[in-house]
Amino acid sequence: MRNLPLRSLLASATLLAGPAALADSTNTISDFDERIGVARQASSPSGATVTRAEMKAAVDLFLKDDQQVDAAERAHMGAKLASSTFLTGVTGAARKYLIDTHELNDTATTAAPLGNFPVSQPPAELYGAEGDLALYSEIREGYIPNGQGVANQLTLVETFNNNSGLYVKRVNYFTPISTQELIERLSTQYITTQPTVDEVEGALAYIHQIYRNSSRLYIASYTYSYYSGWTEGFVVAAVSSDRRFVRFVDVLTYGE
Repeated sequence: MRNLPLRSLLASATLLAGPAALADSTNTISDFDERIGVARQASSPSGATVTRAEMKAAVDLFLKDDQQVDAAERAHMGAKLASSTFLTGVTGAARKYLIDTHELNDTATTAAPLGNFPVSQPPAELYGAEGDLALYSEIREGYIPNGQGVANQLTLVETFNNNSGLYVKRVNYFTPISTQELIERLSTQYITTQPTVDEVEGALAYIHQIYRNSSRLYIASYTYSYYSGWTEGFVVAAVSSDRRFVRFVDVLTYGE
């Protein structure tokens, strides 16, 4: 076999890898545009208006294929946000979902050094109410030192996954969530019982302390097994205005 120079081998590898590397973003961008096009049709549930739910269904395609937003996908979102034509007929809530996803997924390759420490008080005390929501909550929080980055997608995922405790919980990515959507998630069934209104309102108030001035609120789901059992849950990440402080509220919703 003839020996080829390293430069030639690398060039060949690049040519072979190029189309495959571009395929994912090419497909997801096309799928995004198609979803938005369908949402604008008069026959869609909201008519020609693009709602938050419709925008979420389209934007989340960028994450669902490979658990990350690449540079081409992010650039496409940025172009849409800069287009008055595209934004015509897009509700404020839908536009915010696109803005928040674009900001969160900044394609950083190194996570910021976000502190992550358990709070000293029990959740029931912090929520001001006892019940399964408080019982199955785990709360951690911390800062990123000045000048060392912000709480982006990579930072949130790596920080949570690296501090998820004994049972090695893992999330793939976070997505933006509204206050109303958060209330719905907090109101879900925990193991066998529904949380009380006092618990939900208390948890919401505690989380709201962090994101009230920033409107930066994200959520991720996880599943994991331990011994012979199986559990599911979600984690909420509330981020401060300067994107340096993050409060994680991790809630177990099912176990067997």
